[in-house]
Amino acid sequence: QVQLVESGGGLVQPGGSLRLSCAASGFTFSSYAMSWYRQAPGKERELVASITRAGGSTRYADSVKGRFTISRDNAKNTLYLQMNSLNPENTAVYYCKGAGPYEYWGQGTQVTVSS
Repeated sequence: QVQLVESGGGLVQPGGSLRLSCAASGFTFSSYAMSWYRQAPGKERELVASITRAGGSTRYADSVKGRFTISRDNAKNTLYLQMNSLNPENTAVYYCKGAGPYEYWGQGTQVTVSS
């Protein structure tokens, strides 16, 4: 059974940091490029960051460059998103996605940035 389980979301004050994790199981994690997406209330889901299968290349949305870092540990079948200098515009449900022979999505984790 394929699973992507996000964790690490929560309420954080502006300027704060969070680290999201996405634990993968049921498929060959290292064979999949991975991404983080987010969806804010009333908005479409958007790509935040992506990373290649071996982790050698990453891409970021312009709005998060320099503040967010995507990484992966293929030995632990886990994807990460380190988020620094958070602001209220980063409030959203964050999802991880695996792209390979098939496409898999997690259920999302809520991130709320508010004072």
